[in-house]
Amino acid sequence: MAHAEGRVSTKVTADIETFRRSVSSGERGTHHAYVMLLGLEPSDTLHLIRQVEKGLPFRVVERLRRNMALTSEEFAELIQVRPRTLSRRKEEGRLQPDESDRALRASRLFGSALELFEGDAVAARTWLSSAQPALGGAVPLNVAKTELGAREVEYLIGRLEHGVFS
Repeated sequence: MAHAEGRVSTKVTADIETFRRSVSSGERGTHHAYVMLLGLEPSDTLHLIRQVEKGLPFRVVERLRRNMALTSEEFAELIQVRPRTLSRRKEEGRLQPDESDRALRASRLFGSALELFEGDAVAARTWLSSAQPALGGAVPLNVAKTELGAREVEYLIGRLEHGVFS
């Protein structure tokens, strides 16, 4: 999942800029601010659950993929579908609920990394794609393929935010 040297995009999308402003302003309702990275409006948890159960529209997932600067193949690997399946979902216009849940998890993780790096998308992307000693040398995006792994990466991000480096 690690990007080839020099391949991490330096582009800051409008979604990332909106996310950055929302989080830094401490706006009310930013608990689910990471959904902005999908191009969605932050909403209450039950509304978000219903969206996932219905299956996220492919266009919002494609937006996340671009925000994370991943190739289609890398994104398919992250949400654990075959690239061919992802192409089929594009034609169908919607992900399945389990795939939507994994895409939302990726958005949550990228949002946490963006917060850690104070909105610096390049630093967040690089960190998520690089081996981390605190994860036993594993790459956060690889660890985060499971919910337990994603929670471990988020726990590490929380420790780093609070200056706990061990």
